[in-house]
Amino acid sequence: MATPAAVQEEAPATRFAKDQLKAIIERIERLEEEKKTISDDIRDVYAEGKGNGFDVKALRQIVRLRKQDPNERAEAETILETYMQALGML
Repeated sequence: MATPAAVQEEAPATRFAKDQLKAIIERIERLEEEKKTISDDIRDVYAEGKGNGFDVKALRQIVRLRKQDPNERAEAETILETYMQALGML
């Protein structure tokens, strides 16, 4: 009796590709879990800041600004100031 194609052994290249795919997926899953843990930790630090009387919105803005290149930040601040002056906000 002939064995069905589904029961036949996989070619080594196919087995390798499946193992490689599984390893990649498992790494992504581990990193996603780590990302969630880090996000929870960041949220806790913001809550701590709020508990100490700091404005969370301002903290988030400062973190975002510190990530920017100093020249790009200066340019954005200049444009914002120009627009605010044009609207009579300064």
